[in-house]
Parts: sequence; C-alpha cells; structure tokens
Amino acid sequence: MAEHRSMQRAALLDAARSLLSEGGTEALTFPALAERTGLARSSVYEYFRSRAAVVEELCEVDFPVWAADVSAAMERAETAEARVEAYVRQQLELVGDRRHRAVVAISASELDAGAREKIRAAHGGLVAMIVEALAEMGHEQPRLAAMLLQGVVDAAVRRIELGAAEEPGAITDAAVSMALRGVRG
Repeated sequence: MAEHRSMQRAALLDAARSLLSEGGTEALTFPALAERTGLARSSVYEYFRSRAAVVEELCEVDFPVWAADVSAAMERAETAEARVEAYVRQQLELVGDRRHRAVVAISASELDAGAREKIRAAHGGLVAMIVEALAEMGHEQPRLAAMLLQGVVDAAVRRIELGAAEEPGAITDAAVSMALRGVRG
C-alpha cells in the first residue's frame, strides 16, 4: 500500500511538472492533475491539501537535484574563475529541463509564506555554493557578490525563457562574461 501511494504521489508530481512547464502556474489545477494521472479529483486531495502543497513538495524534490547538478559542474572546475563559469553555465543549461521550468514557474506564482520561505532557502543554498569561489577571486563581500551574480543568472534565465532574439548560447556566453569581467565585456 505504501509503495502504491508513493508511486501515485510521484505521478502527481510528474504531472505537476508537466503542467507547470507547459502552461505556468495557471495550468496547475487539481482537475488537470486528476486528468493527467487518471485519478479522481477527490483522490488528488488525499495526497495534497492545496496547490501550494504541491508546489512545496516539488521544491523539496526538484531543487536539490538541480543544485546537485550545479555543484557537480563546479567540482569539476579547477580554478575559482572556472567554478564561477560552471555555476553560471550549468544553471543556464538546465533552463530547458522540465524540473527547472517548473521551479521557474513556481517562483513566479503567488504562494503562501511557507512555500515562499522554502524557495528562498533553496535559492540561498544555491547562492552559498559560489561564495567561496568569489572570496578566492578577491571579492571583499563575496556573499553580496554571490547574490548579485545570481541576479545575472536569473536575468539570463528569464531572457532564455522568453525566447529572446539571441540564441540561448549567446545569452549564456554574455552572462559568463558579465560574471567574470563585469560590464567591460
């Protein structure tokens, strides 16, 4: 029985990822989840009390996977500058992944305070990954620099998600350049 519930919960989360990546937060409804999974709508409520609960669990499940991908890319880098580049490139490479698209859609939605706090904490963990590399590069305020660097990454993510005129690779290269050389290019 526990295995069945676990499989149903995983199916609901997978359906939620698909709905979020296809249509944003407006598409994430309990009737849509029920339709995607073949469950009765009332059954969806047995697994999640609200849409915010679905979002919170997606963050708990997906964000660590995303962060582990970024961390692994950074670990393969040999210098502080290479770790910064890996941090930027890996996040932007993940833009097309359904897990990432779901997290982006979630970030844009109206959530309760608990869900927002979990997202903030997860982002804080991501930002913390790069602080040491920035300190090695000589930043006097590496934590502040890390938060600003994440702002550059977030702007590049939005640009890619919007289907900007530039190719995703050009946006990634520009974000890396800004991260390593500032606006000097």
